Amino acid sequence: MAEIGTLVEELSKLTVLEAADLVKQLETKWGVSAAAPVAVAAAPGAGAGGAAAPAAAAKDTFDVILASVPADKKIAVIKAVREVKAGLGLAEAKALVEGAPKPVLEGANKADTDAAKKKLEDAGAKVEVK
Repeated sequence: MAEIGTLVEELSKLTVLEAADLVKQLETKWGVSAAAPVAVAAAPGAGAGGAAAPAAAAKDTFDVILASVPADKKIAVIKAVREVKAGLGLAEAKALVEGAPKPVLEGANKADTDAAKKKLEDAGAKVEVK
């Protein structure tokens, strides 16, 4: 039980982006999904009002796409990409920045998306959120 307590303490020190990356890696390794199953029930009157259904399905995952990088801001953007995408090496970050437009984060929640977009834009990159 002491090992579980230690593990909880270590996980509590992770940033939100690091925790999201950990979840993705565990999903891949174990072949599972951390998304909670959602039961979809027909809303009253949804059959009559076709516009009500799309409004109810709010988007909760987003992709952050590096659209373009000015040549004079490339180094700052590479640093920002490494901060946003945990575990990315210098060569990988450089390749991602030079290959723009490319996705930096995929399937991220709103908070992670906003934080990543702000960091990348502050570094000088043009970013799209889809």
